[in-house]
Amino acid sequence: MAARKAITQAQLDKWPKATKAEKSAILDAVCQVTGWHRDHARKAIRIALAHRAHGGPPPRKQREPVLTYDQAAVDLLQRCWAVLDGPSGKRLKPALADVLNNLARHGHLDGIDPTVIAQVRQMSPATIDRRLAPARIGLVAGKGISHTRPGSLLKSSIPMKTWHEWNESIPGIIQIDLVGHDGGDANGHFHYSLDATDVATGWTETITVRSKGERIVAAGLEQLWLRFPFHVSGIHSDNGSEFINHHLLKWCTTRKINFSRGRASHSNDQAHVEQKNWSVVRRNVGYYRYDSPRELDLLNQVWPLVSLQVNLFLPQQRLISKTRHGATVTKRHDTAATPMDRLLTRFGDMVDPHDLDRLQTLHHDTDIEQLKYQITDLQANLLELARRRGQVQRRAKTNHVYLSKRKMPRTKRAPSDESTTQNTRAS
Repeated sequence: MAARKAITQAQLDKWPKATKAEKSAILDAVCQVTGWHRDHARKAIRIALAHRAHGGPPPRKQREPVLTYDQAAVDLLQRCWAVLDGPSGKRLKPALADVLNNLARHGHLDGIDPTVIAQVRQMSPATIDRRLAPARIGLVAGKGISHTRPGSLLKSSIPMKTWHEWNESIPGIIQIDLVGHDGGDANGHFHYSLDATDVATGWTETITVRSKGERIVAAGLEQLWLRFPFHVSGIHSDNGSEFINHHLLKWCTTRKINFSRGRASHSNDQAHVEQKNWSVVRRNVGYYRYDSPRELDLLNQVWPLVSLQVNLFLPQQRLISKTRHGATVTKRHDTAATPMDRLLTRFGDMVDPHDLDRLQTLHHDTDIEQLKYQITDLQANLLELARRRGQVQRRAKTNHVYLSKRKMPRTKRAPSDESTTQNTRAS
């Protein structure tokens, strides 16, 4: 910019007395060097001459901001944003009307000027993000530890499915995963949260189990299976031993549920539930260590309330396309909608009439602000228990049998036809 300005200044002495042909030649020279259009070059020279005649450019006037929304509207917007657990503007905008109607129906907007409510209703997604920017300061995501251990005995019996093979045209195909509440130390006993997400609608259910034993995980999955308002026809998991075992395979076979798995070290094969591990589990209970019966009870009190919030009131966006242009990746998402809206709009004929009436009644009668208070109270109890425990020291995973220095009994060598390590030496 400084070089272009210097080139323009060099032509100021020639311009006032130049003929039409000479001015045309000056413009040609300036455009060739700067890359400007002739009209822009002519305007730049005229502005520079005016500034030189008046002793420099005039001070720029600061335009007074036009405030369309007053502070009362911003406060009400933050209230709606808080009861939905802090979504972005593009996700909050489609839900604003429903949230305001819910708050008014349960008497939470008594005494608020109707013009303020009207202002919040007409806010655009970009305005919502700008007005909520101060409230988002300090919200930082964390990172946990993976507890997936391979279960290889049944891999050949369970078909593999990759990320691009998902059928999103029908509900009932769910992805499952475990989230460990180790607090940073993977040693010892701690609880796990079993997360289940429907691929087509985004409907998510969660339950906490006391360990990752195959029978305990299957019992938790049995409870989640009964919570979905539609028939579950397929289950997809990673390659962890808590899922790849005879017990869960038999459970699926008995109920005529298709069981598939992802590729090893390819978490994108179960991307839907991996995303919910953060947005549902970690956002609500954090990265603390939970290993006591009291914490197990509190966690399983939280999840039914979170299910109401996430599935009935919190809009979600689905990725439509992703295009790469060099180092830039452009993503397109659909209009945000709640899992309940997606279920009733696209697959309403697949929902039992009794379940349909139950969902609509539950959506109408649930006080969304009171629901948020109940979740917050349970979260405060969990936080107090974590505070009493103190900070968990991160330690390396240890092998207790090896460190005990006990002599292990010799095992009988397996026959060659049963050995897992075949002898490749030439005979």
